Amino acid sequence: MSDVIMPQMGESIVEGTVTKWFKKVGDRVERDEPLFEISTDKVDTEIPAPAGGVLTEILVTEGQTVQVNTVVARIGEGDGRTATAPQPAAATPPPPAPALTPAKGVPPPASIPPPQPVPVASEAPAAAEQDIRSSPLVRRLAKEHSIDLRLVKGTGQGGRISKQDIEDYLARQTAQPPAARPEQPPAAPGSAPPSAAFPPGAFPPAPAALFGRYTVEKLSVMRQRIAEHMVLTKQVSPHVSTVQQVDATRVARLRESVKGQFQQQNGVKLTFLPFFLRAASAALKAFPIANASLHGLNLIYHQDINIGIAVAVDWGLIVPVIKNADEKNFLGLQRAVNDLAERSRRKQLKPDEVQGGTFSITNYGSFGSLFATPAINQPQAAILGLGAIHKAPVVIEDAIAIRSIVYVTLSFDHRILDGAIADQFLGHLKQTIENWGEEIL
Repeated sequence: MSDVIMPQMGESIVEGTVTKWFKKVGDRVERDEPLFEISTDKVDTEIPAPAGGVLTEILVTEGQTVQVNTVVARIGEGDGRTATAPQPAAATPPPPAPALTPAKGVPPPASIPPPQPVPVASEAPAAAEQDIRSSPLVRRLAKEHSIDLRLVKGTGQGGRISKQDIEDYLARQTAQPPAARPEQPPAAPGSAPPSAAFPPGAFPPAPAALFGRYTVEKLSVMRQRIAEHMVLTKQVSPHVSTVQQVDATRVARLRESVKGQFQQQNGVKLTFLPFFLRAASAALKAFPIANASLHGLNLIYHQDINIGIAVAVDWGLIVPVIKNADEKNFLGLQRAVNDLAERSRRKQLKPDEVQGGTFSITNYGSFGSLFATPAINQPQAAILGLGAIHKAPVVIEDAIAIRSIVYVTLSFDHRILDGAIADQFLGHLKQTIENWGEEIL
């Protein structure tokens, strides 16, 4: 009999959520075959079976969050005829059933009024501050929802506070009767209720959307993480975007002329992204404040240039990081891009590969978009957006010529950068692309 445990996916990862089982009880499992999928605060990934045999028990059901090293299943020998049927955990709520429009003549469901926040003083402290045991994820959620962790009773090993404990605490606060709530000033018409009234990953309901024919689908764990991160980045950083037009004709012609030979020699396809990675690295060296982060009232200037690459996957978006991008040659950058993108889509990334970024690039041009205003990837200072490279008429020395044009956008944190520096950054990148002289073979 072999125990299957929730793996430790990184130094700062202390819990994970089982999002999908690829096998059911009684199925034959081969060693290193994908057995289940987990989601952590950093990445979604598939976990292989530690041994071959028959899956005899599933102890943690889909959607349940447990600490690392928790036994989630067991693999035994035999043909599975004596296998134990999985029992859903008592703490795991059932998935919501699809909601359909009532029959004709039946009134639509009534709007559910949003719950009101409850003062944390309604519960006695569960532990002294110095005795609190929690994960970085739990501390982040507590900060986002203004929760004093001393008021939360931890149910984990040694009293450790888990994400579930935070959600249960918020649910208890929300469920308290109105009499226990302090007087609240009337909300402005159309204003959203405070986010602290909703558990992590949940957002104020939109009763006005409950009309016509519809179904209900719960957000995936990754979608919840994306939603939380996007709301947080807009709350934290005053976003400003600047756009410049770049003549990419030189690199477009170079790529077209050598892409066949490049793939034959190196075994990888040649894309445009390494050109912009190279140009961005040079601009970050010239303007290191774009490679900084804000920590309280201090600017943190990162000595390493670690560039995150936004990768669209079927189930969401993930940003793996090319560490020390400025130290890689052109081929190394192309290999890194291909490798990280491929393993992102196969759910084979490790948590360390999606953290530590100091700057990000998103290539929405691969889907045909000309330009956009991307959201900053916290705690970074800026993100570069690349539009589609397209043919366009431009004026060159009083003559009209057809050139390969790309619009590049820099969204930046106005607390850290001003428009002048942002434009100089893009100007530096523009010069590198338009005057490209580096050999790539």
